[in-house]
Amino acid sequence: MKKTKLKIAITGAALVVAAATGTATIANGSPAEPEQPRIEQTDQKATTAIRTDGANVFPHSLDFDAPSETFFAGSLSHGQVYAFGPDGKVRTHIDDPQLVSAQAVHADRERGRILVSNVDYGTADRSNKDAPFRIAGVGSYDLNSGKQNWCVDLTAVVADDKQHLISDVTVAPDGTAYAVDELSPTVFRIDPDGRASVFLQSDLLQGTLDVPDFLNDVGMAAVNWVPGDQLIIAMADGALVRVPVQHPEQAQPVKLSAPLASPAAGMRLLEDGAIAAVSSGLLSGKPAQIQRVEPRDGWQEATVKVTGTVEDPVTSDVTAGPAGTTYALSGGLAALLAGKPNDGFTLTPVPTN
Repeated sequence: MKKTKLKIAITGAALVVAAATGTATIANGSPAEPEQPRIEQTDQKATTAIRTDGANVFPHSLDFDAPSETFFAGSLSHGQVYAFGPDGKVRTHIDDPQLVSAQAVHADRERGRILVSNVDYGTADRSNKDAPFRIAGVGSYDLNSGKQNWCVDLTAVVADDKQHLISDVTVAPDGTAYAVDELSPTVFRIDPDGRASVFLQSDLLQGTLDVPDFLNDVGMAAVNWVPGDQLIIAMADGALVRVPVQHPEQAQPVKLSAPLASPAAGMRLLEDGAIAAVSSGLLSGKPAQIQRVEPRDGWQEATVKVTGTVEDPVTSDVTAGPAGTTYALSGGLAALLAGKPNDGFTLTPVPTN
């Protein structure tokens, strides 16, 4: 594996893309709801974009709690999680000193909690700017109060003194969480009480995507638990990997009709068993692509088609919304890496079929 580059200020070719489009932050996903995975209607209803007043939040991912009609978005700049409704008025929901940057966010109503991945790009208020990517964890917080249940340090689980980035988290019906590491080929298993272990390490999950002057060997970008008790993992290079939960050693690539556009970013599971995915235009400067992935033969194969685009190339996640909608998140992350402020972030309604 190549040594990860630590230049937080994007330079060279990446600077051209970032200045016009967004940040070199790549991964996330909106995982499936436990008990039954996240189930929302796929018929997109006419709606408008949600523009928030969350200045300098810089979210990379978010999730939606349907009963309360509340979105929860993590912050890469402040290590907090924010709540807001369709009116876009943002309020702090989780403020845990242990969180450096909050990347993946999963609202788990079945267990009354929110799962949050703890990362450090070296750009947050609480960052160790001289040693980024040394924080990797997952925290559990009360869905209503935001109070911490537990926060587990995954670097202590692997104890390899390498760089790590927990890009996404999903939950199985039994409450077990699975977290994927963007900078190592490692999937972690975390039980409902916060006890963590290595679930899978595989060359299939080794990163191959390079972001010029920022990160090398970027790997797992998003993960969903799907019916059939499997994990579907999106690689940043556009591949998908299928992992049977009961037999992770049988992990195999999903045979796709076409790769997801690269770099792949967030995913969400749809009612009909397909996955909606967003792929960033980070390296091309072109609009982000919304893609529909329809499985066959228990996710051994899948058909990929583009269902829409978002003008902001560095759109980084997709989530459910009210009344069966699907929204894509544009977090204003170019300004974060450039050291500039912003005045909020945007959710754009997108088609999924």
